Amino acid sequence: MYPILMRLADRGLLETSWEAEPAPGKPPRHLYRLTGTGRAYAAAITAAAAATTATATAATAVPASAAPLASGVSPVRAAAPPRPRLEGA
Repeated sequence: MYPILMRLADRGLLETSWEAEPAPGKPPRHLYRLTGTGRAYAAAITAAAAATTATATAATAVPASAAPLASGVSPVRAAAPPRPRLEGA
């Protein structure tokens, strides 16, 4: 986890600091906080994930006319579209 936090800090998405007054007998903690850029990036990622979920849900929805048959066997649903590749993958 710490390498990821350091990468995010190096990219300006997190601010890092050491705990000012650690509890007696305990080492100081390293604290992390999202920057304004980090908050905007997190919001964009969340919106993209929500849009992807909505698209996938709509693409795999079974229309009401395809309700389960009287025998209890459901009709075959159409396959979901292929997932986009992530950059650098």
